[in-house]
Amino acid sequence: MSKLRRAFVCRSCASAHARWMGKCPDCGTWDALEETTVDPLAEKDPQRGLAAAFIEPNGAADTGSVKALPLSDIGADDQPLRRIPSGIGELDRVLGGAHGNLGLVPGSAVLVGGEPGIGKSTLLLQAAYAWAAAGTPVLYVSSEESAQQIALRARRLAEAAGRSLPGATGSDKLFVLADTNLARIVEQARRNGPKVMVIDSVQMIYKPDIPAGAGSVTQLRRCCSELVYLAKASGICVVLVGHVTKDGQLAGPRLLEHLVDAVLYFDGDRHHAHRVVRAVKNRFGTTLELGLFEMTGGGLRELPEGAGPAATGESRPGSVVCPVLSGTRCILVEVQALTATGFLGAAKRKASGIDSNRLAMLIAVLEQHAGLRLADRDLFASSVGGVRVVEPASDLALLLAIAGAHYKKALPPRTACAGEVGLGGEIRPIPALEQRAREAQRLGYTHLLVPPGTRTPVKGLELVPVKTVDRAMEHLG
Repeated sequence: MSKLRRAFVCRSCASAHARWMGKCPDCGTWDALEETTVDPLAEKDPQRGLAAAFIEPNGAADTGSVKALPLSDIGADDQPLRRIPSGIGELDRVLGGAHGNLGLVPGSAVLVGGEPGIGKSTLLLQAAYAWAAAGTPVLYVSSEESAQQIALRARRLAEAAGRSLPGATGSDKLFVLADTNLARIVEQARRNGPKVMVIDSVQMIYKPDIPAGAGSVTQLRRCCSELVYLAKASGICVVLVGHVTKDGQLAGPRLLEHLVDAVLYFDGDRHHAHRVVRAVKNRFGTTLELGLFEMTGGGLRELPEGAGPAATGESRPGSVVCPVLSGTRCILVEVQALTATGFLGAAKRKASGIDSNRLAMLIAVLEQHAGLRLADRDLFASSVGGVRVVEPASDLALLLAIAGAHYKKALPPRTACAGEVGLGGEIRPIPALEQRAREAQRLGYTHLLVPPGTRTPVKGLELVPVKTVDRAMEHLG
């Protein structure tokens, strides 16, 4: 029997050290080293254990039969991999795919993170019920709630949404397990044969043969490795729910994010109804897509048309609407700015949902090319709706919002704008202008300020070219 040795593993970067230190030498994080025990034999074959026993119930997996294959002999049938759609279009959009083939990839591992109470369990319970209703066997493992609590929530969501209660359609395909022992979870997966397994949450799962508490670095690393290997070897889609720290990062070592195939973040303000699901890592699709939801009494409701503000007959100083692109969809986002009396040399610059570097650049452009004096003014800028705006096409909207707040003037009603602002004060062209114009026209806007030289007529929408910052500011008031 091998001798166990002590090590100190960093929660942030997963680096191991022989002794405890207040600061991790690799990543510089303070108070991040946790004591753990390491089995040298376990490191030689990390894939042996429960997952291997699941694949080969009568014995250990035969590793001698594994051999390298030429790339031309792998997938020679040229058949596209069929995904498992959840029926929730916004979630499938974020998971990726093309030509209607959206959803989970068989054998993939997905990690979902978000703040407590944001709606992770609600979304995955709705997705599990949708998968089961479509005929896909699902095992929903809860390590934090009892089976009765999950059943009560499912009935409450179904009643509020006006659907049939669980127990009518698809109930025989949805299995619920309230357990934290990885060995029992794998055994139930072997008996029920699910195609999708949801674990809420992975921080509470433990392996009984590891002398460490649930949620420790050692338990998280080994349990996640076993579950990922189980997904790859058996073809089961494993969806893991992860806790986040106080700064919004996924708790545990960053190794978890490297092991899984996709990492989804569930964002939003719990005091508002809108929720945003975005992918920060996706091996089977783009990370530019985002899904929009609204929290209601019947659970999360999709917003396929976006959460953009509809055009009204009123306009306010410091508020400008801009059509921005996120992946394949266009969303109208309201950009707001506010200026207040400050102190020269100590003026505040605060940005929420907007790149602070671009905010500083636009302030310099306004002072240099538009004659605004903002050195002694506190300036606050934000994007409404929880959508983070990072593309340069929103420069013109943010610039006009700042100028409108400073002069207390607004754009004409039903007017939006889109354009990139250069350091010389010029308005530069942007991509996909026709898609932006059609989305603005659909929501009732009649005028769109755009860079010069664009010829994409849209019925019911007038494109107003502006060449410089001065020309754009003439539309204020």
